[in-house]
Amino acid sequence: MASWEYHSDKELIENTDNKPLRIFLNANEDDMGKGRPEADHHDWVVANQRTAAALKAKNYHYRYVYGLGLGHCDGKVQDLTSAEALSWAWRGYAQ
Repeated sequence: MASWEYHSDKELIENTDNKPLRIFLNANEDDMGKGRPEADHHDWVVANQRTAAALKAKNYHYRYVYGLGLGHCDGKVQDLTSAEALSWAWRGYAQ
């Protein structure tokens, strides 16, 4: 499920009590939906930007990475961010 579901008319983030979560989001400049007439409804970049804004407004611990010049599921972002993102997400948890 794309981020669209979390900030659309359902407004799930805005209308739900905060959960004890750390959330990592990634969208890439040339991700799905870019340049299509219906892109305002299904543009993954827009969806992730709106989701990040909603998470920020609710004071969630989140990170949003935007990959310049990259396409959908481009492994370059994951290669560069996965280890740090996992360390960030799990910091402070007992082993």
